[in-house]
Amino acid sequence: MLSLLAGLLRLINGINRWVGKTFSWLSLGIVLVCFSVVVERYMFGNTRLWAQDLYVWLNGAMFTAMAGFALLRGDHVRVDIFYRPASVRTKAIADLIGVVVFLLPFMTVVYMFSLGFVQRAWRLYEPSANAGGMPGLFILKTFILAFAVLVGLQGLSMAFRSILVLANREDLVPEDFRYPASKPLIEEP
Repeated sequence: MLSLLAGLLRLINGINRWVGKTFSWLSLGIVLVCFSVVVERYMFGNTRLWAQDLYVWLNGAMFTAMAGFALLRGDHVRVDIFYRPASVRTKAIADLIGVVVFLLPFMTVVYMFSLGFVQRAWRLYEPSANAGGMPGLFILKTFILAFAVLVGLQGLSMAFRSILVLANREDLVPEDFRYPASKPLIEEP
């Protein structure tokens, strides 16, 4: 059973790692599109609303798609004053409680409340609200569901890691996903 959890943990981490590394390239697209919009506006006195929509939409897609990757890397907000100096076992308990009590229920609520919203957008093939803006807002809205699924899956991976640690099987956790050693809040020079 613990080997199955370790396998699922690796699969979920792999999915979020692939999505994160793939969608991180959108940051280059965002910079290039934003730069071209600024150049076009201030050098040529012209504005294309679809291009303004595009860099905002790329930004939204990147951040929602990469949220699970951020959780995988530990780049999310945490109360480090308590967490950082805690033992590995205490971190595992805190993560397990946090995932089961807060993260998974919240991702379920986000998914359930967004589903109708996204389905409606697809039924209407909803475009930008801006006249002359981008078509395909329905695609961007789909990233809300992707956000809930990817973060929820990464939460499950964190729960599986916690279970493995609490079962004294940290050896089944990939090296790059293990809990860091406890560190004092103020390090001596």
